[in-house]
Amino acid sequence: MAKSGFSKSDVFAAAALLLTVVFFTFPMIIFQGVPEKIKSGDGASVPSYVCSLWNIYQTGRYVSPYTPKGAEKDLRQMIERKGEVGVMSVPVWYVSLEAPNYPKEAFPDGIPVYFHLDGYSGDVHEMNTINHFIGMYSMETGARLERAAAPYIMLIIALMFFLFIIYRGRFSWLLLVTPALFPVGFFAFYAGWLYWYGHNLQEWGMFKVKPFMPTALGDGRVAQFTTHSYPTTGFYILLIIAVLSVLAILARRKELK
Repeated sequence: MAKSGFSKSDVFAAAALLLTVVFFTFPMIIFQGVPEKIKSGDGASVPSYVCSLWNIYQTGRYVSPYTPKGAEKDLRQMIERKGEVGVMSVPVWYVSLEAPNYPKEAFPDGIPVYFHLDGYSGDVHEMNTINHFIGMYSMETGARLERAAAPYIMLIIALMFFLFIIYRGRFSWLLLVTPALFPVGFFAFYAGWLYWYGHNLQEWGMFKVKPFMPTALGDGRVAQFTTHSYPTTGFYILLIIAVLSVLAILARRKELK
């Protein structure tokens, strides 16, 4: 029988729940629909509390040379001055592209784009322009269903952790299988969409490139561009959540014996 009170499995699950809510579920739900409002010219209707939270979540994040000076951590200013606004959740994957026409002084790490579960941040417009030269679809074309569903998926995962803590049934450990496998699932979807982009090149491209598999992890080269693709903060947080989920599963199974 499981012991009463707050057990070791509960501690692991509670820690994973906190990370999930703070870095993914909460900012995703709060910021849901805001990018669409901004693009449609209705940025003035974004609530002030959303602006304040976005400003907080931007601390320590990449600032593009194209960002209006003085508006880096002020969503109102970004909207009014037409800066490129990224989503609020923590970025999971990082891709940068180096080319001779982008000086190292302005772009020391190339043109960077950050992939989030629910959207993008970084120099998305610039990356789309570069991809256009080889006939590649814009970033927003792919994974539309996954990005739209991401806030609800992370909400469900948060609820799974909560249910795991309050429910101690024989098969309660099954609730944490999904978060334990989430990093692997993300990378599989990410690599799959890269394959789709690289094998669906269009005729409008200025440079004719044969269908290819873009680099999912590591460094690569396309035409005269050098690419870098690596996990970033959010992926490591997902890994920590996955490890905590596995520890919670093992602890719960032991407690139930």
